[in-house]
Amino acid sequence: MAEKIWLASPHMSDEGYEIQYVQEAFDTNWVAPLGPNVTGFENELAAKVGAKAASATTTGTAAIHLALKSVGVTEGDIVFCQSLTFSATANPIIYEKAIPVFIDSNFETWNMNPDALETAFKKYPNVKAVIVVHLYGLSADLDRIVEICKKHNVPLIEDAAESLGTYYKGKYTGTFGEFGIFSFNGNKIITTSGGGMLVSDDEKKIIKTRYWATQSRDQARHYQHSELGFNYRMSNVVAGIGRGQLKVLDQRVDKKKYIFEYYKRALSELEGVQFMPINEWNEPNYWLSCMMLGGKVRPLDVMIRLEKENIEARPVWKPMHMQPFFEEFDYIGENVSEILFENGVCLPSDTKMTDEDLDRVCKIIKGLWQ
Repeated sequence: MAEKIWLASPHMSDEGYEIQYVQEAFDTNWVAPLGPNVTGFENELAAKVGAKAASATTTGTAAIHLALKSVGVTEGDIVFCQSLTFSATANPIIYEKAIPVFIDSNFETWNMNPDALETAFKKYPNVKAVIVVHLYGLSADLDRIVEICKKHNVPLIEDAAESLGTYYKGKYTGTFGEFGIFSFNGNKIITTSGGGMLVSDDEKKIIKTRYWATQSRDQARHYQHSELGFNYRMSNVVAGIGRGQLKVLDQRVDKKKYIFEYYKRALSELEGVQFMPINEWNEPNYWLSCMMLGGKVRPLDVMIRLEKENIEARPVWKPMHMQPFFEEFDYIGENVSEILFENGVCLPSDTKMTDEDLDRVCKIIKGLWQ
């Protein structure tokens, strides 16, 4: 069988930056949670994206959970959440026993529809927070969404798990809301094997989230806990991988863009094919190259055909309001997210792909139209 082509797999730097930081952690015996790499990773990522403070966490999900706690979400509160996303965006709402209301996307951004958000505020005036997602590295319509949230005096949390390195009008996503979160899961544009980061310009709130993430341990000689805590802090070894990966982020963005443009050149003329939208104000990180299929060839046809050739592809996220666990909760919109799910496919976007790999993928896909 031909060599496997992955959707998106870890890609360590050729320079070996990661192993240098990890080796330092071993040499200094900083292999437990916290340590110089954690502090360094927080400071370096915050500086990279232009945030005043950051807190390294075990996962991006943990970062969302801490953000919700920080803005005061508690039992019975309503939280608006983009429907077209991975479940990790919505799950922390349930952790706090709050109530998600799912908001539709639009075709212009594939992300939260500002008109649907306005409609949701009319139906639910007492909202505690809004979670917007920058899906596949495409930024949402942040000007309008920020304006709407400010008008209603509701904090905005940006799930930028997939959009590290993405600009919206010259500013990095994840830095427009009260909090932004990033993920370093194994398939993300840079990875720590698993981990996340919470960023904010409110340094006091970041300090508080670090306290919660360290089991809410009070400053006392004995173990004392005045609040419920969580074991959410990133380890020093994992953070070392992150520091090394951060050095090659711009390279990874460049390669992701190259992959997207290669697919677009090769496949755009096929009947019914339309690629994810790239707006003039949006400089994506192109985390995954996604396309919509509006003709006789369906996403499942593409995925099965590629799978037979040992190539990984996936559907676009199934919206949260269609998920069995979340279907009881309200949904505001016109089913754009459902259309994207039913017609979308994510093509292999691994940054280790060669031109030969890309050509192989494109030839197989083109064969479905013959």
